[in-house]
Amino acid sequence: MNFEVSEILETIKMNSLENLDVRTVTLGISLFDCINNSTVTTAQNIRKKMLKHGENLVKVADSVANRYGVKIVNKRIALTPLSLILGEPRPIEEYIKAAKIIDDAGKEIGIDFIGGYSALIHKGITESESAFIDSIPYILSETERLCSSVNVATTKSGINMNAVLRMGKIIKHTAELTSSQQAIGCAKLVVFANIPEDNPFMAGALHGTGEGDCTLNIGVSGPGVVFKAVQSLPKDADFEIISETIKKTAFKITRMGELVGRNVAQGLGVSFGILDLSLAPTPAIGDSVADILEAMGLETCGTHGTTAALALLNDAVKKGGAFASSFVGGLSGAFIPVSEDATMEKRAAEGNLTFDKLEAMTSVCSVGLDMIAIPGDTSTETIAAIIADEMSIGVINSKTTAVRLIPVPGAVAGNEVSFGGLLGKARIIPVHKKSAEIFVKRGGRIPAPIQSLKN
Repeated sequence: MNFEVSEILETIKMNSLENLDVRTVTLGISLFDCINNSTVTTAQNIRKKMLKHGENLVKVADSVANRYGVKIVNKRIALTPLSLILGEPRPIEEYIKAAKIIDDAGKEIGIDFIGGYSALIHKGITESESAFIDSIPYILSETERLCSSVNVATTKSGINMNAVLRMGKIIKHTAELTSSQQAIGCAKLVVFANIPEDNPFMAGALHGTGEGDCTLNIGVSGPGVVFKAVQSLPKDADFEIISETIKKTAFKITRMGELVGRNVAQGLGVSFGILDLSLAPTPAIGDSVADILEAMGLETCGTHGTTAALALLNDAVKKGGAFASSFVGGLSGAFIPVSEDATMEKRAAEGNLTFDKLEAMTSVCSVGLDMIAIPGDTSTETIAAIIADEMSIGVINSKTTAVRLIPVPGAVAGNEVSFGGLLGKARIIPVHKKSAEIFVKRGGRIPAPIQSLKN
């Protein structure tokens, strides 16, 4: 890759004035050579491999960041889904021991999060996976860095409704075990349809079975940069001009991200995987996806026209990124995590951004219903029904969708909770009161759609 001096100088301006950052460098590590009959020994083997490949991750990332004047917010590790590695069913205590060993390794390395306490149960669930799923609430309540993701649907296989109901229970249990921290464990748990194998973002990062031994994936974010670009346009600029402006901006962000990612990968002696060009907001003022939508002419994010504006944004970001790099992957698009986007959280608190509107928006953007705090008394069945709705959007549209709900014990609609750091704060959003219990308890699979028959 060749970079002009003007590109570098423009990137420095974007970093200092417009909140552009590299959101994460995520080192993916394969664990199949770590398997042992003993859960503890397996975890110790994982720890050794994490230290071998990741001990210099923070040092190298910081060095590259200083070299280019680019802020790298998070350093993370993603692991092979641990349900595939820990083997036969284990007592909860053994899963906890293993998880703590892995979590402590992350602390020793100095990283922020570890992804991969994950399971793929979109078509069925084995006895060992069942035991693993039951351990998730305990793991998330007793570790600091470990994150969990569970894939319950794919376009090829349909939606595993048994798994959907199971995850409704797991989310509720996780909220209960972390109730003293406003259900923070649920912020580290995400339910997917069509989970990507190379996603660098948490809580859904994992190192897929089709990946190599060790790969560096990078997630770049630039809502503030895109906002400034759109805001600077004349009020009568048409949608073609808006789209072209976003594409050009995404191109520049992607070029910067790949430069940083390839240098970090080279410094670690591992292969460069993908660049995930997701516009991932933060609670910082001016770093909001909702601000971009409002800069297009919406009085408030959540009003009529919001879904169309988001569709334009998501498409233009992908086009600009794909032109800049041959290795755009992961999720790539626009995230709408309510608590992590200051303006979006504000609009939700005002009542302008409702649960139903958020669901509609997920049909045209990356991921799905993300970081949404809901009343603590929301039933398992209602949570399962919400998951089912979101999974159907992913399955029918052949895209990745996900659910990260936080049912805060004791909280009611209108209350505000704070999670701190990048997780931000959130107003409790009401959900529908009418029951879907009979529906979600029918069990079995919702069949794959006709568009899955592509062979």
